[in-house]
Amino acid sequence: MNLELQQFKADFFKALAHPLRIRILELLCEGDKNVNELQTLIGSEGSAVSQQLAVLRNKNIVYGTKDGNRVVYPLRDPMIKELLAIARQIFNNHLIDTISMLDKFNDEAE
Repeated sequence: MNLELQQFKADFFKALAHPLRIRILELLCEGDKNVNELQTLIGSEGSAVSQQLAVLRNKNIVYGTKDGNRVVYPLRDPMIKELLAIARQIFNNHLIDTISMLDKFNDEAE
């Protein structure tokens, strides 16, 4: 069971390991969107957005639902929003540590 869980986690984080996929997820945290909406918000070609959505769909991170002639993409699990917020906080913590280290270095240099 542990190995299966570790494999799931590895596959899950691989699916997140692309800046465009992260941006798509951040936008989907704000609400469901179709490819055209995502393309406009990101400023990227539709094919690039579609390719990244396919990766996210294949890993069951998002899913598509038909809305007339459009496919709308919601997050499969709302905890993705929390995960991205935690990742942002970890990033901020790293920045704070780096700034503190630079300040200390500058103080020692004077």
